[in-house]
Amino acid sequence: MTASADLTALSEPLALAQALIRRPSVTPKDEGALDVLSAALTTLGFECHRQVYADDGGAPVDNLYARLGTAGPNFCFAGHTDVVPVGTGWTMTPFDATIRDGILYGRGASDMKAAIAAFVAAVARHLKAGAPKGSISLLITGDEEGDAVNGTKKVLAWLNARGEKLDACLVGEPTSAKVLGDTIKIGRRGSLTAKLKVFGTQGHSAYPHLADNPIPRLMKMLAAITDPPLDSGSAHFQPSTVAITTVDVGNTATNLIPAEATAGFNIRFNDLHSSGSLRTWLTETFDRLGGVGSYDLAVKVSGESFLTPPGPLSALVADAVKDITSRPAELSTSGGTSDARFIKDACPVVELGMVGLTMHKANEQCSIADLSALTSIYQRVLDRFFARA
Repeated sequence: MTASADLTALSEPLALAQALIRRPSVTPKDEGALDVLSAALTTLGFECHRQVYADDGGAPVDNLYARLGTAGPNFCFAGHTDVVPVGTGWTMTPFDATIRDGILYGRGASDMKAAIAAFVAAVARHLKAGAPKGSISLLITGDEEGDAVNGTKKVLAWLNARGEKLDACLVGEPTSAKVLGDTIKIGRRGSLTAKLKVFGTQGHSAYPHLADNPIPRLMKMLAAITDPPLDSGSAHFQPSTVAITTVDVGNTATNLIPAEATAGFNIRFNDLHSSGSLRTWLTETFDRLGGVGSYDLAVKVSGESFLTPPGPLSALVADAVKDITSRPAELSTSGGTSDARFIKDACPVVELGMVGLTMHKANEQCSIADLSALTSIYQRVLDRFFARA
């Protein structure tokens, strides 16, 4: 096959999207997904580097960094080939990549193998006009849906050690809320997960004065962090939220006051807070209501809030969306977190991908029309980025 024929074959994203979906790459397994992607990128002239990391207590994770060109600027597309478990409720076979009535079904169709295929096709189309005036790269991990300790963060450290710079990054997460391109993410809220254990003294429920019931104390402590709003939002962020996720006593008896009670909660916080300031607030609040030494608080932070202020990169992507879809895109920081939380320390980063209505659900899907349109959007981004460079 000639180089021209290679470009033509890879300029359409559907076959690659199906090939990726057919690899059951449930975190942390790769199952050959990155082999499929590497083969396509090598055909386009990319130099592919596979990185496997297995430290920090996590399972081994396969990652890919591929680059076309050596000059700057370096435009990077980031994403993940790992997917969440299948779950139940499917009427389609999850890894068959079935097409029916213009819809592509399969785990990863929305989040986010189709977007990866769209970007590869966009690159192939861009290359028909010649080599880019700089470099195009892809940073693809198999650890986004997992603990995210052996993925993007480690690859970025490897790039830094090599002296390799990213100048702008587009993450292909399924940011579109209802229709393709209606939402571009320019930041994300931070996420703090905590487990609160309150201690008391076990006793008979008929003699509560002889026991120390931790449950009422736990209820007051939880009310203190959920009743008053943390804030009313900021210029680019919605209000921070505190969600109680579990309350457990483990008490199977009806006449027993337990010795301890436990609760879990998650805080999604905007740029008015940091994980450090929230830890201080929680400790001061719980010391006041629970008593110093009468409780234990374990905190895990998966990411701080971050923002790429509206500017050249978000404008570039928004203009491309409008050109292809004729609709304006909302610049948003809503939703969960993503690997953009690591990339924001390396370069400006925004996120745009498929409609996310079915991500992580049974019969996950994307429309073939959206797959085509997203490819055109990504191509427009590349064409204009390198025309400006």
